[in-house]
Amino acid sequence: MVHPYAILGFLAAVLPLVATPGASLALLVQHVTDSGRRQALPVILGTATGLYVHATLAVAGLSALVMHSSQAFTAVKVIGAVYLICLGIWTWRSATASARAPARRHLPVRSASVYTQALLANVLNPKAASIYLTLVPQFIEADHSFDAQILTLATAHALLMTLWLLACSILVRRASRTLRKPRFKRTAAKITAVAFLVLGIRTAAT
Repeated sequence: MVHPYAILGFLAAVLPLVATPGASLALLVQHVTDSGRRQALPVILGTATGLYVHATLAVAGLSALVMHSSQAFTAVKVIGAVYLICLGIWTWRSATASARAPARRHLPVRSASVYTQALLANVLNPKAASIYLTLVPQFIEADHSFDAQILTLATAHALLMTLWLLACSILVRRASRTLRKPRFKRTAAKITAVAFLVLGIRTAAT
């Protein structure tokens, strides 16, 4: 098992990365603003699942292959960038369509769809994979089960991310009166769309 001090050290190291605005936070703000606080749950679950996917790949050695193969790494990076850019375009078009038909009744997005968006946004992010190849090894011991230690740190990472996203969803909820205004929803959606585009372009450029 991982020593408690190692877990605390890992959480302290990963906290700035968790708090940095990214695709998960953008999805959270978008769907909570658009469909209510219940949509925070599939975003959180999708993000946490993505972290476990990276941890599992690290255990299997597949992430190491991607990170050490320039072609494989580039492929993952391009796919992730394209996905974020497409998500940004789709979000912008949805906001524009909503502005053209303000009286139209909004249909809530299915939780399964939100979960899939959050999952793909995390899995297709090579920087998330790099955490388990560069940061995690600094907090595990060679004389203990390698698999169990990685999964333990992944659980700690997922819990920290969950707490962070829950805190953000509470802040969004407290602004519910403003969030219910159609004009604000459209503006927030466009800001989210720009965030996705920027994240996609930055992913492709790095």
